[in-house]
Amino acid sequence: MSEEKEREFKLSCPLPPGSHPHVLMAHGGGGKLMGDLIEQLFLPAFENEYLEERHDGAVVECGGRRIAFSTDSYVVNPLFFPGGDIGSLAVFGTVNDLAMCGARPLYLSCGLILEEGLAMETLSRIVRSMREAAREAGVRLVTGDTKVVDRGKGDGLFINTAGIGLVESTTPVAPGSIRPGDAVLVSGDIGRHGMAVMAVREGLEFESAIESDSGCVAHMVLDLLGAGIQVHCLRDLTRGGLASALVEIAEAAHRPIEIDEAAVPVIDQVRGACEILGLDPHYVANEGRFIAFVPPDQAEAALRIMKSHPHGGQANRIGEVGQSESATVTARSPLGTRRVIDRLSGEQLPRIC
Repeated sequence: MSEEKEREFKLSCPLPPGSHPHVLMAHGGGGKLMGDLIEQLFLPAFENEYLEERHDGAVVECGGRRIAFSTDSYVVNPLFFPGGDIGSLAVFGTVNDLAMCGARPLYLSCGLILEEGLAMETLSRIVRSMREAAREAGVRLVTGDTKVVDRGKGDGLFINTAGIGLVESTTPVAPGSIRPGDAVLVSGDIGRHGMAVMAVREGLEFESAIESDSGCVAHMVLDLLGAGIQVHCLRDLTRGGLASALVEIAEAAHRPIEIDEAAVPVIDQVRGACEILGLDPHYVANEGRFIAFVPPDQAEAALRIMKSHPHGGQANRIGEVGQSESATVTARSPLGTRRVIDRLSGEQLPRIC
């Protein structure tokens, strides 16, 4: 970034003391810096009741129906990784965001930013992957756009997808709906996507390959709603992982959350890789996992439904919502000690989605 451009960025974007724009731009969403950027720049600029929900998408009224609307951009590096690629990731990511609003995903748009020189076979493979992912998720890609940028300016391929769906939950599915005593459920083991991407990017070899958890969770959510489970809040565990999602919800709901670390499912390969790299699996990104807040007397029924799905085999109850308004997240260790979980200042693994 030139000195002039850097100065423009600093003047137009009020960052916390000590922050640097290069760090912010490198790390993206999920961390404290991006949270500060959203709070200090985007929310004041576009203030409205939908953004105030701080949710994965917006639920709006249209023609007497409640419609969920969400968008996301994907810049994962490398384009292909064990268990998925940027194409299927772009479909599943937006579909899952719609599901987190309690909606049935229906339609997607797709914007492609192609770098000059991208191999046609690579693009064809990614398009085929998107087609199969859309078929699995039960959505249709109905509009799109393509742009080409100069060689060296696009890192191969970036994708944006936006989606709409019909809300099927009869009550709001949002942080403001959680209640003291709610059980916190996680839909499966955590940390696999981030570590799968990291292993390929850095050329790391483990005894057994780590595959991304990238996948569609909408069917699982719709089955929960169809069974009459009172789902108060849902959040997919993408950038920033489980820990960041919990912090975001606690802050938005003004409620404390406590989790039992021993109850959080982490496969041995991910745990070992995180120990080698000095990473905390609670902060590692996932692309096919979510947390659900439900009344405690419905937790077991919800878990049975979740475990009946391919992506929910390791679903578990990991915590509960407290009574106060402290908005803190704590983790209880197997030894009984407690630690506060907070946002990261940046992101452990950039460019993972």
